Amino acid sequence: MMNKRIGLIAGSGTFPIIFSKKAAEKGLQVFAVGYHNETDPVLASYVESLEIMHIGQIKRLIRFFKKNRIEEAIMIGAIKKPGAILDIRPDMKAISLIANMRHSTHDDKILRAFAKVLEDEGLQIRASTFLLPELLAEEGCWTKRKPTKAEQEDIKLGWKMAKEIGRLDIGQCVVVSNGSVMAVEAIDGTDSTIRRGGNLCNGSAVVVKVCKPTQDFRFDVPAVGAQTVQSMHKTGATVLVIEAGRSLVFDKEEMISLANQWGITLMAIEKEN
Repeated sequence: MMNKRIGLIAGSGTFPIIFSKKAAEKGLQVFAVGYHNETDPVLASYVESLEIMHIGQIKRLIRFFKKNRIEEAIMIGAIKKPGAILDIRPDMKAISLIANMRHSTHDDKILRAFAKVLEDEGLQIRASTFLLPELLAEEGCWTKRKPTKAEQEDIKLGWKMAKEIGRLDIGQCVVVSNGSVMAVEAIDGTDSTIRRGGNLCNGSAVVVKVCKPTQDFRFDVPAVGAQTVQSMHKTGATVLVIEAGRSLVFDKEEMISLANQWGITLMAIEKEN
């Protein structure tokens, strides 16, 4: 990449901060757009410039990137949808985008349409993994604890169910226990799904998080971190399975340390047959 500047459209969580640190290590200047009640204001300490705006202010976002001579950008970090719905301030570009969606509110279609608007303005949206190949999950069991035979059966079921809800563009994560699906990720996100499912299991819950079958790596790539393990521990979940080579892993050493301390299994697999 010739340009030493990169744009960042930052959602919630620590992932935008981790990305910005990595970008700085690689000699890139990060110019970030964040959202009210979503983006951690601490991000400002790790980027050249951070502009906070409301979701739906697409023209303002484009002006910010053009002013800072940004030609490429990535989208990373979650948007907590229940709260976001109350904070939308759509401008005319956003209204036009929504009108052209023909009543479809599926995440992938909305994000692809949003990316198309930006690319029509000369802003290329890169895969969120392009700067972070070292953070892609490596295949194998990372922890001292291995899954039991019962948990292995739950992994197979969870993988199948997670792929199906991904195909339907509902979510990417399910919680399974003793052959039953306890929770399916929807609008509330992964951590909430883990809490809902784990609270129903009284321990021995298996969490499976995978890519959608038609995953667009420019956005919404499955990602886990230390917070994921902490959410599992609070509800007694015992196994986390993610998709090797197709999921981002943040704070991996801390994740493994916490998992070993709490007797949790962490695994990445390519495909569950």
